Amino acid sequence: MIIIPARIGSSRFPNKVLADIGGMPMVVRTAKAVEDIDSVVIATDSEEVIDIAKEHGISAILTSTKHQSGTDRIYEAAQKLHLAENEIIINVQGDEPFIETEVVQAIYNLTKKNRNNDRIMMNSCYKIISNPEADDPNIVKVITDSDNIALYFSRAKIPYPRDHHFDAYKGHLGIYGFTVKSLRNFCMLSPSPLESIEKLEQLRAHYYGYEIAMIEVDTESFGIDTPDDLEKALKHHHL
Repeated sequence: MIIIPARIGSSRFPNKVLADIGGMPMVVRTAKAVEDIDSVVIATDSEEVIDIAKEHGISAILTSTKHQSGTDRIYEAAQKLHLAENEIIINVQGDEPFIETEVVQAIYNLTKKNRNNDRIMMNSCYKIISNPEADDPNIVKVITDSDNIALYFSRAKIPYPRDHHFDAYKGHLGIYGFTVKSLRNFCMLSPSPLESIEKLEQLRAHYYGYEIAMIEVDTESFGIDTPDDLEKALKHHHL
């Protein structure tokens, strides 16, 4: 199941999940982009989003306004839906209206492969980015081992190229695959110092000794965090 967390209150871009993308609210366009992979549910704190989703034929479920993160929100939705322990859940952010089907499918397949490995708490992906792109702290960098298991995520430029120019940074995309069991285990862990410092929730898994499996993908998509990002996205996709 694909669960899209959609919180109305965004400090940098209020109501962004309802922003118009070519005549369709952003969160609805995101849901439509991935609905061929698996069943899709929007998990939201807003009755307005529930009504708009229904108008477009998308399932939606009302969740608490108190959640600190999208991961907690999708876990509440998974509980309300009474999903089986080994059901695969893909967390696709509601601000990824141009995400390619192939990217989400790759994470789905990776999650399925790792379904019975209790060491792997999350599955995610990255794209190769250039040196100048890696300077942006809003683009999270990841370094991986020889098996494509994440070693660390940071807003800083990692790895640091001490002696020569380096132009193949791994830019993390915030799409995650869990099982219901691994999602519950993640949400039961206390927030960690590392995630508080970097403001990166996935570092919680690392802090407590779990692994995050990664896969490289090709994508033109990017998350929309500000009105400027929205303008850029609309121009890029000619909408």
